[in-house]
Amino acid sequence: MKFQKTPLILLFSALVLGGFVYFYELKKEPPPTEAQSESKPVFAFKEEDVQAFTIQTSKQTFSFEKIPATIPANQKGVANTAFWQMTAPEKTTADAGSVAFLLNLMATSRSDRTLPTPVDRKSEFGLDQPVATIEVKLTNQQTHRLLLGKPNFNRSFLYALVDPPAKPTQDLSVLLVPIEFQNAVDRPLAEWKQIQEKPKASPFPTPTASPTPTASPTSLPTPESSPSPTISPSPN
Repeated sequence: MKFQKTPLILLFSALVLGGFVYFYELKKEPPPTEAQSESKPVFAFKEEDVQAFTIQTSKQTFSFEKIPATIPANQKGVANTAFWQMTAPEKTTADAGSVAFLLNLMATSRSDRTLPTPVDRKSEFGLDQPVATIEVKLTNQQTHRLLLGKPNFNRSFLYALVDPPAKPTQDLSVLLVPIEFQNAVDRPLAEWKQIQEKPKASPFPTPTASPTPTASPTSLPTPESSPSPTISPSPN
């Protein structure tokens, strides 16, 4: 039995072509870790580098400044810890936890997606009227700004702009930042202020001073009046 050469050649060519396409597509597919390797920090500074910052929302503007602790000269070797002070809308000691939560987010957050966006389309991401604008000033006098827009479709990220130009003329680089930024800036005034500790009440009741008894004058018996003697007339 003789086999025709033409079908065999066509079959061999199809197998070779199919194998080439398979290996080409397999090689082109990105490795699973590629998306993670593209993740980049939102900012390059550290939390301790921040000297002052401002949060501007549609409701209010908050300003904060780091105040170095004053250590007496005779206490060398003591850690020079600083504290945060609110300077607007009130001047008071700031809540350390609320400040640390925000600054840690700015210093450690990463973004794995950048969306090139025309300037006239930034309203689609809520960036024409940002939910909040955060501006930080570093110890080296550099400043950085973060504009927070609306959440994405599944509310897992916020659209944001990092250090946008004052008057952008080219496409904007819109980032996706963690949704936790929304909780970090959407706080009432009371949560930005340090809670003043009230003096603890004593577990023992305060003794009540008993009134001092007033000495009443002793009633002395009134001497009974003796009858006056009757003088009889003397006889003449």
